Amino acid sequence: MKIGFVGAGAIGQGLARLATAAGYSVTLSNSRGPDSLRDLAWGLGVRAATVGDAVEESDISVLTIPFNRLLDIDPAPFTGRVVLDTNNYYPTRDGQITELDDNLTTTSQLVQQHLRGATVVKAFNAIMAADLVAPFGLPGRRRALPIAADDDAALAIAADLHERIGFDVVPTGGLADSWRFERAKPAYCIPLDRDGLIAALAAAERDVELPHNSWKRDIR
Repeated sequence: MKIGFVGAGAIGQGLARLATAAGYSVTLSNSRGPDSLRDLAWGLGVRAATVGDAVEESDISVLTIPFNRLLDIDPAPFTGRVVLDTNNYYPTRDGQITELDDNLTTTSQLVQQHLRGATVVKAFNAIMAADLVAPFGLPGRRRALPIAADDDAALAIAADLHERIGFDVVPTGGLADSWRFERAKPAYCIPLDRDGLIAALAAAERDVELPHNSWKRDIR
């Protein structure tokens, strides 16, 4: 199976390493073009391509760009694709977005709205890039990650990817429910096994945020 990454930052690189090790064929892309990725791609053992080619030539696309760059993405190549959305909303970086500030929607619903011909799965947003190396911040136990989608078939594809690269998964429902593992919720970037993650998701409150950066840890 082929995976095309749109965005080649720390999360994209970490997932690309895991996917390559699991036997996936991986392509990296970014807004600056494949020439800017040659050395990185060579080091990871993957291919560099344009965004359009990375999406159109892959079975799964992974969108891993800053949320404030979403509208810069041409939605056309994503039509008919399963897209894993790793985005998180940080107002200090992305600017204030009223629909999110007022809890009227979720980040992945906005991604789905923009990539209207794609099928979006919220995935891999609730893990720090430094934890994308076994044992994934949870020594001695298998880490679980939350996912959400409005389409069962797409959800199954995402769950299989998680399993193959070493994670358990806990589905939370549709994209409207993905707020449960967005920024500043109890499940956000905290290393948890399946039972712990289920409890953290259940403890989430829509109008309550954890203190900023409380999810960050010293993982040296």
